[in-house]
Amino acid sequence: MPLISFIIPVYNRPQEIDELLESISYQSFKDFEIIIVEDGSTLSSQDIIEHWKSSLSISYILQENTGPGPARNTGAKDASGDWLIFLDSDCLLPENYTEEVADKLKNATFDCFGGPDKSHEDFNATQKAIGHAMSSPLTTGGIRGGNKKLDKFYPRSFNLGVKADVFHKINGFSNMRFGEDLDFSMRLIEAGHKTTLLPDAWVWHKRRNTFKSFFKQVFNSGIARINLEARHPGTTKMVHLLPSLFTAGYPILLLLAFWHPFFLVLFILPPLAFFLDALIGIKQLIPAILAIPASFTQLMGYGSGFLTGWIRRHIFKSKEFNAFEDSFYQ
Repeated sequence: MPLISFIIPVYNRPQEIDELLESISYQSFKDFEIIIVEDGSTLSSQDIIEHWKSSLSISYILQENTGPGPARNTGAKDASGDWLIFLDSDCLLPENYTEEVADKLKNATFDCFGGPDKSHEDFNATQKAIGHAMSSPLTTGGIRGGNKKLDKFYPRSFNLGVKADVFHKINGFSNMRFGEDLDFSMRLIEAGHKTTLLPDAWVWHKRRNTFKSFFKQVFNSGIARINLEARHPGTTKMVHLLPSLFTAGYPILLLLAFWHPFFLVLFILPPLAFFLDALIGIKQLIPAILAIPASFTQLMGYGSGFLTGWIRRHIFKSKEFNAFEDSFYQ
């Protein structure tokens, strides 16, 4: 029985699986197995998996499309490791990832952990800009994990580890299409289990490579926050409302700018702040410029999704829903 079972769902991303498996092959600590769950893809990863089977312990499961949460549950059923680590297919591991994690698991006082994500130097400018927008304290990135000062830490599924027995005890992931990782972490904490951040167990995370696909993602994240509040009352905090306030208030500044130049200054401050923050963080001009639309997409996509979710669920009494169901991957 290995210490770690990596569980990776994949949907139409064979090239990403190839790159992720290559990064896993460089790990210094080798006591792990890998379970790939092909979730109804039309672009198969099977040939890629066969290529790596000679050097890595890999199991490959093909199933009809169910979504990321149920696909992870499928992989967990076949896992034999003491710890389950869930990765997204668009992640890459630094060479010391498993060694860092294994060292922390020796005397673990926690039941579940999460790690941060970073942008690799080889990622394109748009991916770097979006990655920065997802982690900058100027956007909703400040609530995504990587902050030890939060009262509760909710690991995210792109880089989440959990004791196998605890995972099965709380029945794994739900069938939520978006926000399923937060739902998992909330149920785990509500059941009395402890989570922690391992800041040195980070991954490179590619993120979306177009602003259109990024908008769809964060719009659904905003809706998911409303769905999560319905499942876990009291988990929505003031910080979750800020993108909606920005979405509603920022256009008003432009209108007020025609009345008084002071408001024009206020209107210019956010894009300037986004640019300077990214330039300091990324230290590259083009990604820093692209961080301006990326940050606006992050805030306004999440904010408009949050408002849409609130209106539909509280005024029109809709049941749990998502957006772009037929076009999310287009």
